[in-house]
Amino acid sequence: MEENIKDSGFEEEKVPLNIPSTDEPIQAATETSDIIHPISNIKEMEVHHHAHDPAAPHHKKNWKSYFWEFLMLFLAVFCGFLAEYQLEHKIERDREKQFIQSYIEDLKIDIVGINTNLLFQKSRQSQLDSLIYLLGEQKIKGYENELYYLGRILVRTTRFQSNDRTITQLKNSGSLRLIRNENAADSIISYQKLVDYIIQNQDDERIERRAVDPILARMFNPFVFIKMLDEYNNVNKPTDNPPLRSYNASVQQDLAYYINQLKGSNIIIKTRLELLNEKAKNIIAFLKKEYHLE
Repeated sequence: MEENIKDSGFEEEKVPLNIPSTDEPIQAATETSDIIHPISNIKEMEVHHHAHDPAAPHHKKNWKSYFWEFLMLFLAVFCGFLAEYQLEHKIERDREKQFIQSYIEDLKIDIVGINTNLLFQKSRQSQLDSLIYLLGEQKIKGYENELYYLGRILVRTTRFQSNDRTITQLKNSGSLRLIRNENAADSIISYQKLVDYIIQNQDDERIERRAVDPILARMFNPFVFIKMLDEYNNVNKPTDNPPLRSYNASVQQDLAYYINQLKGSNIIIKTRLELLNEKAKNIIAFLKKEYHLE
């Protein structure tokens, strides 16, 4: 059989064996150690799980951890609520101050209107006194110029109208609650009540004044009244003592009665306007001081 193999032309290949020699044991061991240790380290690293690894074991939280988490969440929500409340509170304070400033401007306009109306009421009182004097003293004939003039302006008047822009806005919008200063709110309400009384007095005076019309129509010539008016609707006193339509004493007495009624209304309106004027000035001074306004 060996012959057959040799005859086939193949020679047996010898594989060299790398057997370390006995004089290099330390080096071989070192090389072997260098190969094994990295693998060992990798395996050891694989054993340690990352903190966020879902497979990693979780530590059970105690009640203190839950308490602190709840406390921090509660404080965050509570602080947010406080910040929102403070912001809303500041906005309302600013709006309140704006309303007060606007109301003060309304009062200033009212004072101008009150003073104008007071001048008229004082003049009106003098006119009523003059007319009642002429009728009472029977100074009729020869005094027609004065009688016609006083009779013609008797039906004329001027009404005080409060500038209620701000107070109307406060009422309609429900913003009257913004006036949290009780003294300020009481002052505003007190002022408005007095305005309402004056408006009612003026309405009563108008009824009394219109009731005089039939008496004036019987006593005075309407064509003379027409001539007394100029193109600007001003009343001019006659200069030629035009005759009255009636010199009846009964008609004169009826006129005197209504003049007395008008005098009473005139006194009430004038007195309350003076009170309103003083109240408006005091409220302005108070609100400026209370809200630190100029």
